Amino acid sequence: MRRPIIAGNWKMNTCRETGVALVAALKAEVPAPSDSVEVVVCPPYPYLGLIAAEAAGSGVEVGGQNAWYETSGAFTGEVSCEMLQDVGCQWVVLGHSERRQINGESDELINTKVRKALSVGLKVILCVGELLDDREGNRTEVVLETQMTGGLVDVSAEQMASVVIAYEPVWAIGTGKVASDEQAEDAHRFLRGWLESRFDGNVAAATRILYGGSVKPDNASGLLGQPNVDGALVGGASLKPELFIPIIRAGETSVS
Repeated sequence: MRRPIIAGNWKMNTCRETGVALVAALKAEVPAPSDSVEVVVCPPYPYLGLIAAEAAGSGVEVGGQNAWYETSGAFTGEVSCEMLQDVGCQWVVLGHSERRQINGESDELINTKVRKALSVGLKVILCVGELLDDREGNRTEVVLETQMTGGLVDVSAEQMASVVIAYEPVWAIGTGKVASDEQAEDAHRFLRGWLESRFDGNVAAATRILYGGSVKPDNASGLLGQPNVDGALVGGASLKPELFIPIIRAGETSVS
C-alpha cells in the first residue's frame, strides 16, 4: 500500500512569523511520523532553516521549492541541493509548472537537477502537467510522456524509490478550476502505465503520484479517493492550517 503524501508548496508567501506559526499548527496536528500519511512543507528559501528547526522531531518534513545542479560556484541567486540538506531539508520540488512557464526550464535542465538531488540523497517531487491548450487539443498524454521521458533520463529503478511524481494540470493551478476526479484518475493511470513501461511493474506499483491543482478541503476526498492518486501537492490552501489540515485528514482516510 502506498502511503499518501500531502505536500504544501508555500511558493513566495509567508514571513518569519507567519511561517513559524503555520508549521507550529501543523506540528500540533502531526506530532510524529505517521504510517497513514506523510506531510511535507516547502517554504521560501529564507525561512527553510527556521521552519526545519520548528518542525524537527514531528511528522512534518521540509523541502525546497527548487535547486541548482552544482554544489557551489558562481551561480548568483541559486541554491544547491547540499545547501538544502544543510538547513534540514529532506525533499525538493523540481519541474514545477511555474519554473517551466515563467523561468523557461527545459526537461533537460530539470533532469540534471533531478539526478543531482538524488545523488546527494534528497527525495524529489517531480512535477509534470499540461497547459489548457494541450488539454483542449487532446495532447495531455503526449505532454506527460515527453516530460516524464525527459525528466527521468538516466534515473534508475532503484533511485525511483526516492522520486514522487506530481501531476499538476497547469490550467487548474491557482485558478480555482480543478480537474474532475475522473480526469485526475485518467492522468494518474497513464503516468503509472508509463512507469511500468519505462521501468517495471514494481516501480509502477510503488511510485506515489500526487495531484496538484486547486486542491481544497471540499474536493480533496474525491480526488484522493481515486485508485491511482496518492496524495496532493497543495498551493494556496497549504498557507492556512484550517484548510491544509482537513486535506491531511483526507489523505489519511484515503488509505484502504
